[in-house]
Amino acid sequence: MRVQTALADVQTTAAATPWRGRVMLRRGVLTLLVVAQALVGAYYMASVLPYHGGNLLEQALIGLFTLLFTWITVGFWIGLYGFWLRRLGGDPKSLLRRHPEAVLVDTPLARTAIVMPIYNEPVNRTLGGLRTIYRSLESSGQIEHFDFFILSDSREPDVWLSEQAAWQQLCDELGAHGRLFYRRRTLNMNYKSGNVADFLRRWGRSYAYMAVMDADSLMGGDTLLKMVRLMQREPNIGILQSCPTIINAQSLFARVQQFANQVYGPLFSTGLAAMQLGEAAFWGHNAIIRVAPFMRHCGLPHLRGPGLFSGPIASHDFVEAAFMGRAGYEVWLEPELSHTYEESPPSLVDELTRDKRWSKGNLQHLWLMLFEPRLRMAHRMAFLNGILSYLASPLWFAFLVLTTIETTRLVLWPTNYFPLQYSPFPLWPEWHPEWAIGLASSVVFLLFFPKLLAVVDVLLSGRRKAHGGFFSLLLSIVTEILVSALLAPIRMLAHTRYVLEAVFNVTLNWAGQNRSDETRWIDALLNQAPGSILAAIWAGFAWWLDPMFFFWSVPVALPLILAAPTSVLLSKVGIGQALRRKRILMVAEEQQGSALLDDLNSHQILPEFGESAVVRAVLDPVMNRVHQATARSHGGGAKHHRLKQLRSRCLELGPESLNRAEKNLLLTDRESLAWLHRECWRTPAESYWGQAIDNRIRQIWPLRGND
Repeated sequence: MRVQTALADVQTTAAATPWRGRVMLRRGVLTLLVVAQALVGAYYMASVLPYHGGNLLEQALIGLFTLLFTWITVGFWIGLYGFWLRRLGGDPKSLLRRHPEAVLVDTPLARTAIVMPIYNEPVNRTLGGLRTIYRSLESSGQIEHFDFFILSDSREPDVWLSEQAAWQQLCDELGAHGRLFYRRRTLNMNYKSGNVADFLRRWGRSYAYMAVMDADSLMGGDTLLKMVRLMQREPNIGILQSCPTIINAQSLFARVQQFANQVYGPLFSTGLAAMQLGEAAFWGHNAIIRVAPFMRHCGLPHLRGPGLFSGPIASHDFVEAAFMGRAGYEVWLEPELSHTYEESPPSLVDELTRDKRWSKGNLQHLWLMLFEPRLRMAHRMAFLNGILSYLASPLWFAFLVLTTIETTRLVLWPTNYFPLQYSPFPLWPEWHPEWAIGLASSVVFLLFFPKLLAVVDVLLSGRRKAHGGFFSLLLSIVTEILVSALLAPIRMLAHTRYVLEAVFNVTLNWAGQNRSDETRWIDALLNQAPGSILAAIWAGFAWWLDPMFFFWSVPVALPLILAAPTSVLLSKVGIGQALRRKRILMVAEEQQGSALLDDLNSHQILPEFGESAVVRAVLDPVMNRVHQATARSHGGGAKHHRLKQLRSRCLELGPESLNRAEKNLLLTDRESLAWLHRECWRTPAESYWGQAIDNRIRQIWPLRGND
């Protein structure tokens, strides 16, 4: 039945695809270039090794090098092709080239839901972004076509109570009652994809499209209108993905990521989009989705393989794109859509915490890539690309280990002139240092030449003023390269650990993760100590073994030894802002301004009253009624008796006497909220609630002008 439904959809929705022949030609040329370059790299690697691949160890080294060389070669050619297309004025096959602005503006709109799944996020920033999107759409005069949904999976009482309070504030401020909705799931199933699926089951049939935002997403109203109109013009498109730009960076780490995204990103996104066209990937946010086929075809199965490949799919977006393509719909990445933004993690620790989750999700895709039927080859390659983005780290680590073994064997063990078993002919080891230098230089060229082209693209497109001018741009490039060189080995070791944990279902507890904006020294030292100790031992062994091998190891070992101070210093907001004042790592929004960013940063939804959201939910009469409206009645029986005990304890000892589960139960009960509000205002002045009331009056009284 599922196969028949998919075939029927292909027949009814398939339109002419003039891009398909072009994309096959592009991919064919890319494949030839990558394979040819990889073979040349493998040949030179074999030539560099003393026995030219004559034993198992050297064969393993050649194999690992070839895989890694192929990986960076793909990125090199995509960046090069992106530069070429940008110099030509853009890809003629892109959606915006096929549908000029003059045509799009007359296209009628359709009812669209803007959904933001959130989970224990900073409330003012998250809902402030949604407020900015709302106001931008409102200023376009087309707000009547859009509804907004805050989809919460938050479990912390102070967080979800603040979400509900901020939602009420926004509805009042924007006049958005009946257009801005809030729902918090009581049962978290299947992560973010389960949250979106819950929305679709309840409201999906009421909307033609769904624009998905992350907690840090920001998008201009004109961009959203353009995306809806593109979908209206192209009925065979199931998902349209924009290419978000990183903004609002404060720490040095985030500013480096922001600068790299804005300088290098356009080349790679243009090249990637050109190689994918209508078979692109979906990144899970800042995208618009055709609801009906998404509901019909993109439900996620539970994996039924061994170990890692069992249970719910942790990383949903690539899978949903693949399922949409299997149903006959197109998925497009459009890099020329402007005013679509996201934010970078503020520190290396935060980025690696996120990568730990993503690495498991991407590795799960291996099962789908190999065994899921009828997926398009382009989407299987997208799975492979995501897998290699993390698997490349353990491959690099293994290459370093085997290189160390090879060097140790050559230095400490006698030369084996007969490495091939049963061969009567000796194999004389040969060293060609000039070839080794040439091979290393070619790797450096592949890594850095696209960055040079990106700088040329900035200069030729007149964007150097957006980055502070030529000399500021040059200093920024040097800063970004130095920071990237320091971070690469740290990421390599962390990703290797995450991959091993995922594959073997083992958790290696090195230290707790710091989630604050700035990393503390103690957290950095505990997190990075294993890698730093390992690198120091390796470097010491390399020096003892051979000074030349030591110097070869320095670019990897030294960043790992310095990982803790690197992590701390990069997380500092003060350093990031000092460089901004010196016009280093500048981006367009900082130089030229951004109405969206100004609107986001100029308004705070929830003022700071110095009280917890739980206390406010109980004492504030307006908020108490709001929370009652979203709560429910738990009825009688054992649960009712339990609630009476909890609210009595809360009244007598305060909310700190309850654990998280008890607070969640109590504060989702309508009767308990009403009872607590009534009884807490009657407590003596010396009680917990009496002191909270006194503090509240002193906080609010100045705001009322001492009336």
